[in-house]
Amino acid sequence: MSLLHSFLENKKTAVILGHTNPDGDCVGSCLAVYNYLKDCFPQVDVTVYLEQPADKFRYLNGFEQIRTEMPADFQADGCICLDSGDRDRLGAFSGFLEGGGEVLCVDHHITNTRYGDKNVVEPEASSTCEVLFGLMDEEKISKETAACLYTGIVHDTGVFQYTNTSAKTMEIAGKMMAKGIDFSTIVSESFYQKSYVQNQVLGRALLESILFCDGQCIFSAIRKRDMEFYGVTSRDMEGIVEQLRSTAGVECAIFLYEKEFQEYKVSMRSKKKVDVSKVASYFGGGGHVRAAGCTMNGRMHDVVNNLSIHIAKQLEEQA
Repeated sequence: MSLLHSFLENKKTAVILGHTNPDGDCVGSCLAVYNYLKDCFPQVDVTVYLEQPADKFRYLNGFEQIRTEMPADFQADGCICLDSGDRDRLGAFSGFLEGGGEVLCVDHHITNTRYGDKNVVEPEASSTCEVLFGLMDEEKISKETAACLYTGIVHDTGVFQYTNTSAKTMEIAGKMMAKGIDFSTIVSESFYQKSYVQNQVLGRALLESILFCDGQCIFSAIRKRDMEFYGVTSRDMEGIVEQLRSTAGVECAIFLYEKEFQEYKVSMRSKKKVDVSKVASYFGGGGHVRAAGCTMNGRMHDVVNNLSIHIAKQLEEQA
C-alpha cells in the first residue's frame, strides 16, 4: 500500500493545497490527486484550494471546483500539500496546516523543508506529478487523472527538453498517453500557446534584455507600471525566463518582475554549470539545480548585481 493510500485511510475530509502563483505542475498535481480521490476514495470529501490558476488549464477535470479563498471556518482530517517547498509557499492557505489535520507533503524540490507529518520528496524526479504517479495505483488512474499528471510533467520538463527529463519520466508520460489523453492539444495549448498581450510582454522582455559575464548570463525585467500598462499579471510572465535561457552562448538567465515598488520576483534558469537553487536559497528562495527563484527587495540593478556575484563565482569555479 502506497503512502498516499495509507494516509487516506479512515479520513472523511481532506484539502489539497499548492504553491502561490500555481504553474502547470502545481495545478496538474493538485487536480490529479483531486480526480484520483474522487475515483478511488469517494468516501472522502475533498476540496482543492489554490490561487486562481491560468485559464489555459481549464481543460483539466475539476478546474471549476477549485476554491480560491480561505474559508472563515475550516476543518479537515487531512491536508495534502503538493509542489510546495515550504509553508510560506502555500500563501494564505498555510493556515490549513494548523487546523487541517495530518499533513502529507509531496514534492520534488531539493530545497523542500519536510514540513509535513509525512513527506515524500524526490529531488531527482522531473515534477511533483512524476512523484505522484509512484503513489497511485496505475490501473486506477483514469483518463482525467492522466491528463493532469501529463500536464505537470510537460510543464516542468519544458516538453521533455530540460535536463530533469529521465527515461522514467518518458515512460510515465507514455503510460499517460496510453490512457487516451489528447496529449498534442495539452502541449500546444497549455505550454506553447500565448495570448497577444503575452507575446507583447515577451517581446519587450527580449528587446530590453542585457548580456553580462562575458555573454554567459542574460537578464531582463518588467516593472510594475509596465505590467499595469499591458494589463498583465504574474501568470502572464511564464515562459519568459526559459526564452532568455535559449539565447546562444548563455549559461544562466535571470528574469525579474516587480510585484510592488522595488520588490521583485526573481526567476533563474541555467543550462549545465550554475546551480541556481544555491543562489536562490541564499536569498531566501529555493527550487531546483537548473530552475529556481526567490523574492528580493531593492533597486533593479542592485538585485541583479547581488545575484550576479553568486553566479559569477560558480562560473569561475567551473572554468
